[in-house]
Amino acid sequence: MQRTTLGQLVEHYGWDLVPAFASGVTITSLANDVESVTPGALVIFGDDIDADKLHRARARGAYAALVPPSARENLLTEADLPVLYANPTPQQLGLLTSRMAGNPSSMLAVFAVCGSTARQNAAVVTQLTRFLHMLGNPVGMLSVAGSYSLERDLNLNYPLNMLDVQRSLAVCSEDGVAAVAVSLDDLTVAAHGMQAVNVDVLGSMQPVPPNADQAFIERLQDEYGFKTENPIKVTVRTLESDALARQAAGTLDQEDEQRLSLAIAMVLAAGVHRTNIRSALRMAKELH
Repeated sequence: MQRTTLGQLVEHYGWDLVPAFASGVTITSLANDVESVTPGALVIFGDDIDADKLHRARARGAYAALVPPSARENLLTEADLPVLYANPTPQQLGLLTSRMAGNPSSMLAVFAVCGSTARQNAAVVTQLTRFLHMLGNPVGMLSVAGSYSLERDLNLNYPLNMLDVQRSLAVCSEDGVAAVAVSLDDLTVAAHGMQAVNVDVLGSMQPVPPNADQAFIERLQDEYGFKTENPIKVTVRTLESDALARQAAGTLDQEDEQRLSLAIAMVLAAGVHRTNIRSALRMAKELH
């Protein structure tokens, strides 16, 4: 986690700090409930905040709290730690969370799979991570069916909020992961859970109507909050990816072959050369 001062938050976001002389207090992490507070944390509360929660957060080592202005009158005399009063937008919280985590998605290739059931998305993500690994990439995965970074299992509670996602991506980055595949569905990721996460390739098992890519992507961005540094399209299976997937047909059933086809299409969209893909598929078939 990166460090920042309360004064920097006031200056950047315009939030109200009480007491004002606490501007030099440095926070080292974020938490969204008392139980997840670690020493040095800024704990983010909602409308259900009360003095008891503030006291317990302080006892667990919180350095400050972010609470709605509506709670100001009740907490002003009760708070025993610095309080930021604000109604932050999801975008503001996402940027703060990403910044505190070291902006991990900027150091990873992030592949997101959407457009189907959570079970189907998870199956595609699993196939995608296997294929990325075959191509020599250290990989991580975020899915309600299981999440990991390299060989490390990530013990997560689903759906993942933005703090969970950024922390998990930070772990992947620290572990040396090159690519992370995310199952983008409501069981895996909560609303706004991908806020400030840069997605490089977005894939879907379901075809998108012609010329509807941007509307589909914008709807997902409104729901989950991810961003794209470069213009992207929704990647779907193609005749070429189907043909390449058939090279492994001797070891896969039809559903797995279709999932592999989408994985191949997404890897192609990421710029991996066809020769490398053919070599990896040939090697996998020989090993079987």
